[in-house]
Order: sequence, then C-alpha cells, then structure tokens
Amino acid sequence: MKNKIHVKKGDTVIVLSGKDKNKKGKVIRTFPGNSMVLVEGVNMVKKHVRPRPPMQQGGIINQEAPIHSSKVMLICSKCGKPSKTKITVYENGAKDRACKKCGEVIDSIRGPKK
Repeated sequence: MKNKIHVKKGDTVIVLSGKDKNKKGKVIRTFPGNSMVLVEGVNMVKKHVRPRPPMQQGGIINQEAPIHSSKVMLICSKCGKPSKTKITVYENGAKDRACKKCGEVIDSIRGPKK
C-alpha cells in the first residue's frame, strides 16, 4: 500500500526541523512506501566505498540520505514562501495543485477525463 506524499520529484522544498533546518533543495526522489524524500544537498552522510575494478576508486564519499516527508514544506515558485498546497477539482475531472497562500497553480495532477 502506497502512502501519499505532499511533495513530488522536482519540487523545491525547505527543511522544517533537524540538523539541516532552513536549508532549501530540490526533491530528487520520493519513497512513498515509508514516507521519505531525498532532497539535494540535505542530510549528507559519509559512505565508505570499496574499489571496484577497473575504474572506480575506493574511499569515503558524501551523499544524500532520505528524510521524512513531514520535515519538508513546498516552496511556492510565485510568492517564494513555504506553503501548504490545495487540490482544485474541475467539472471535467482535471485536478490542479495550488499554493494556499497566493493561489498560484503549481502543476496539473491529472488532465481531463476522456
């Protein structure tokens, strides 16, 4: 069973709590099964990598780790402020995701019914 996440891949978000509070980044990937998101430049962890022949060099690399989706909030592209989203349903069955503060349509969830 999939859980519903309020942000999508490609959204710009701000971190609300934790060690990376107030950092902004783009959502790289979502994990709906456990309500986690991977945000660019947030929750950086060190990973020890073994050398793999013939090209890859071993060592310690920095990479992003997933954080819970409740710790992030979407940033509206028009007003530039963190805000909740609302879903507008039209008569023809189309749905839009919009900013609750300024009303700007963020993206279309689903087109009109055929």
